[in-house]
Amino acid sequence: MTASSSFKDLGFDPEILGPEEEQKESVRLKLLRTMRKAAKYVPFMQDVVAGYYCALDPATPTKVRASIFAALAYFVLPIDVVPDFVVGLGFGDDATILMATLTMIRAHLRPEHYALAKEALEEDTLPDPDFSAKR
Repeated sequence: MTASSSFKDLGFDPEILGPEEEQKESVRLKLLRTMRKAAKYVPFMQDVVAGYYCALDPATPTKVRASIFAALAYFVLPIDVVPDFVVGLGFGDDATILMATLTMIRAHLRPEHYALAKEALEEDTLPDPDFSAKR
């Protein structure tokens, strides 16, 4: 399985959400935008971005990937329990969901996910990973 087929086994309906490449690009852009806004409020942002790369990795079990995408969706969507624009509190609920998810999936986060996350945060971008030449 290649990175280009990473969404197929999650059951995302292309008729509702659009083609897989558009879904991936939408997730990437929304996470990047939110990552920039939340960096000063979420001290474990490298873990969050590593979780994103873990979710894109086809070697990660489907249930784990779905959990990560659900937590990331809560993080990037503008509608949540405490609006993100509320200074000091806005990202608190997001951080709680992300931390709980990261704790559950910690065993699936690998050094290459963290290396990609570190690079992404340093360069302020989210490059598309190539998981085809791994392990």
